Amino acid sequence: MTLFFRSTAAFIGANARWLAGGFLLTMFSSFGQTFFIGLSGNALRETFHLSGGAFGGLYMLATLASAMTLPWLGRTLDLMPGWKVAFFTIPALAFACVLLALAPNIVVLTFALYLLRLFGQGMMTETAFTEIGRWFVASRGRAMALIAPGQQAGSAILPALVVIIDQASGSWRTPWFASAALLLLVGLPLIVWLMRIERVPQSQEVASGKLRTARDWTRSEVIRDPILYLLLSGTLAPAFIATVIFFHQGYLIELRGYDPLVFAAAFTLMSVTTIIFGLVCGHLIDRFGAVALMPFFLIPLAVASAGVALITPVWGIYVFMLLLGVSNGFTSTLLGALWPEVYGLANLGGIRAITVSGMVLSTAIGPGLTGWLIDFGVSLPTQMLFMALWCVLASAALTLAVRRIRQREAAVFAV
Repeated sequence: MTLFFRSTAAFIGANARWLAGGFLLTMFSSFGQTFFIGLSGNALRETFHLSGGAFGGLYMLATLASAMTLPWLGRTLDLMPGWKVAFFTIPALAFACVLLALAPNIVVLTFALYLLRLFGQGMMTETAFTEIGRWFVASRGRAMALIAPGQQAGSAILPALVVIIDQASGSWRTPWFASAALLLLVGLPLIVWLMRIERVPQSQEVASGKLRTARDWTRSEVIRDPILYLLLSGTLAPAFIATVIFFHQGYLIELRGYDPLVFAAAFTLMSVTTIIFGLVCGHLIDRFGAVALMPFFLIPLAVASAGVALITPVWGIYVFMLLLGVSNGFTSTLLGALWPEVYGLANLGGIRAITVSGMVLSTAIGPGLTGWLIDFGVSLPTQMLFMALWCVLASAALTLAVRRIRQREAAVFAV
């Protein structure tokens, strides 16, 4: 264990510039994430006289639109260096923050939400994981594990700052202006400076056989590849299930009679576990490859989903959050390293944009679909049993996908 931490520290020291750039991109993506936008949810509903359902509908519409746009915008990462993409993505995200604060009507509000989701949740994370996927080969898993906690850092730091600024200024709009200023004055110059120097994988990394793929695929080939859809059957589950739980946490607290503070405290456990198991996953990826881990990464999520359904005491929430942290740690690291292994690097930006848009789409559909089922009498715990079954069936599909990937690679390398 000591050797592991020493090697990790040495790796960070040797690659601090690029890891810091990726970490900051994922952290500043927070301004377009659900948890950050939700901090102003009540104020937005009051300002525009929206019901909870109406605001949720606008949010779903904006998220769906961003999911449809992302595959096209993400192609810019295949046409220009990542720092140039960041150079227009960060100002666009800052503009969205200002637009939300100044929105005079619902139409502008919806457009602002669309821009926040597209450039925040979408392009900021897309740029981070695409560039790290290209810059690192033999240590790709470790690199992904070190930048993914940027999202956890954002969720740990920013909400408290928003509350402090809101209370000090007396206006919910002020934190959004402050967010735009932070993006333009700190995020933009620092991230662009860190990313302007490209990292070139060393020869021994390129020669490593663990993380190679047979060839570079085009986007049109990927869309026609049946293996993509086998992989998506599993890779979309974590975002869908986690979003559902977070969105319906108030319903679950009321249904089970939990103390809201006790429930909220479990998020700390989830965050810590996510970081730890992200690093564990990174080590496993560098040793075995991301493809080899795919059949197993949904097992903690399957157990966690079943736990929500079957364990009613409050301690069950801590079991769920612990397992969700394990799942999140593996998911964030694994999915960053998977696509370069399967489809190569030449068109990675456009290919990742397809998969990320699928993830965004799942986070848009999840709350609405499960809420509709709740209204029709299907309780969330019952739904969680079906989600556990989804994870089990998806694991079988991923096992088949891995087998076909190996067969395809063997056939190509045999030529």
